[in-house]
Amino acid sequence: MIIEKIKAANLRGRGGAGYPTAAKWEMVMNAPGETKYVICNVSEGEPAVAKDDYILEKYPEVVIEGIRLALEAIKAKSGIIYLRKDYFKKYKSRLKTLIGSLPIEVFEETAGYLGGEETTLLEVIEGKRAEPRFKPPYPPQSGLYLCPTLINNLETFYSVAKIAAGQYKSTRFYTISGDVKKPGVYELAEDRPINKALEETGNLPDFEFFVQAGGGASGQILLQSELDAPLSGAGSIVVYSKKKTDLVGLMKKWTLFFIKENCGKCVPCREGVYRLNEMLLLKSFDVKAALEITAVLKETSFCPFGKGVANSFESLINKLWNQDK
Repeated sequence: MIIEKIKAANLRGRGGAGYPTAAKWEMVMNAPGETKYVICNVSEGEPAVAKDDYILEKYPEVVIEGIRLALEAIKAKSGIIYLRKDYFKKYKSRLKTLIGSLPIEVFEETAGYLGGEETTLLEVIEGKRAEPRFKPPYPPQSGLYLCPTLINNLETFYSVAKIAAGQYKSTRFYTISGDVKKPGVYELAEDRPINKALEETGNLPDFEFFVQAGGGASGQILLQSELDAPLSGAGSIVVYSKKKTDLVGLMKKWTLFFIKENCGKCVPCREGVYRLNEMLLLKSFDVKAALEITAVLKETSFCPFGKGVANSFESLINKLWNQDK
């Protein structure tokens, strides 16, 4: 049975949260209800993450096989490939050809970055406003049209198909970018330390640097001394030169992104991100006030969006700001 094989491979979701894949599949399989759904999440809205695009270009047939296996395993009515707008235009024809007679729909996302959050994704597919739902219940119990729903990232379905074919080698995809010589997407061992991943791909700098790991907006800032741990999150490594990087400019880039992609549902995100941006425009950035705002975001935001904002800002301020100043 495929779920037992997934469990033996110790596969975790590749969308960022790292939840055990077999456990999620079992929850949906065992949930009461005759109608169930499978959703392949290809929102990939986090800056500096391009692995799903790479997989769709190189291995779309492997992804379709992974979705087919999920439909069969949980006895789902149908599946949906939830594609961000540019991916929809780029890949819809090829995907539809590969899908053939399988009960899988190719859906064009309209919600941007937040549309990748699993409950917001459900709202968008149902034709509602792009806002996160209250949890619990969670999608495996009550998802699309209140039916048990399996939602996994595209890379997760790719890995499932590899497991079924006996070809899985405990790898994951890394998007490496920034101040490096060979930017791109690489498939490496999932437990590879970040510094080793940079070294093996010819991207380890010969100057003082720091990285943003997991995503180009919500990813955590790590110093060179912290790179002996495996990569977490959405699989990206952005390299920054310590000498060349303007920290205020980097944070401004983040806040502009977060303002644009904010759904405005909860006060902490709506007001907190606006205030951070406002402070960055002043001549003197108030670090203490910024950390107070991020603490509120981390503790009270309705969905993971605010926690992502706090993750990048707090790690940069705590690790780099005093050194730079």
